[in-house]
Amino acid sequence: MNQLPFRKSGRFYRGNLHTHSTVSDGELSPDDVVAAYRSQGYDFLALTDHFLPQYDFRITDTRAFRNAQFTTLLGAELHAPQTSAGRLWHIVAVGLPLDFAPTAPDETGPALAVRAAAAGAFVGIAHPAWYTLTLDDGLSIDAAHAVEVFNATAVWDNDRGDGWYLCDLLLRQGKRVLAYAADDAHFYIRPDTFVAWIQARAEELSPEAILEALKSGAFYSSQGPQIDDVDIDDRRVAVRCTPARAVFVSGPDERSGRCLGQAMTECEVPFQWLRDLPYIRVTVVDDAGRKAWTNPIWLK
Repeated sequence: MNQLPFRKSGRFYRGNLHTHSTVSDGELSPDDVVAAYRSQGYDFLALTDHFLPQYDFRITDTRAFRNAQFTTLLGAELHAPQTSAGRLWHIVAVGLPLDFAPTAPDETGPALAVRAAAAGAFVGIAHPAWYTLTLDDGLSIDAAHAVEVFNATAVWDNDRGDGWYLCDLLLRQGKRVLAYAADDAHFYIRPDTFVAWIQARAEELSPEAILEALKSGAFYSSQGPQIDDVDIDDRRVAVRCTPARAVFVSGPDERSGRCLGQAMTECEVPFQWLRDLPYIRVTVVDDAGRKAWTNPIWLK
């Protein structure tokens, strides 16, 4: 499967794609946010402060924090009217230019996403469960590269951190969206930091290489477990990972396969429906209940 990242050249780099600072509604300055993530062994960070008039429509400039061991991507959380529930959209855009124009008074969420993608950004549908996005909402954001399938802040804010429901519904409609996990750290709910991240496969640690890995799907998401390889043929899915108690292979409906055990580092999941499905995804669960997820793997 050529979309899988595990055997691509380069190495994995750990990073968070959704983060806030005092430039918008976060508790820490950009300097302190970057220092916190660097101290936890992250390789890159996107500071995605809210792009709103009360914050002067600012893109937080983090270029000064880049060096050979750590890099940043410029981004923002974009907002415009309106979801089917009448709420402002929340759209993560990573890879924006510093001069990205303010949201126009009559600009809609879908139009804003198109403009961000045209400016070169990786566009994500942020925390969909947190504000109950519908399938029609998701389908309207045609420019989205990905769905935020786990959001740590939403877990502790209103117990709605899991966004896989929307990702799977979009995938069933034939939308080839990717899936990423993020903290959405504000640093005032302490369990929202260093909880979920992506591992992006790239030749080098540069903003350009990481952004290309995001757009091409050369990454997986994790709360702790490491996925080392996924191999697929017409009868089974083989997974190598750090010690796990469960490995799940999920399709677009109830059809699935699993391996359950103790400290598994290799397993083969028989999956008799592989030839019939458009896509699958793999979930690894460790002994603490933490998960890692592949992107959707298209089989047709």
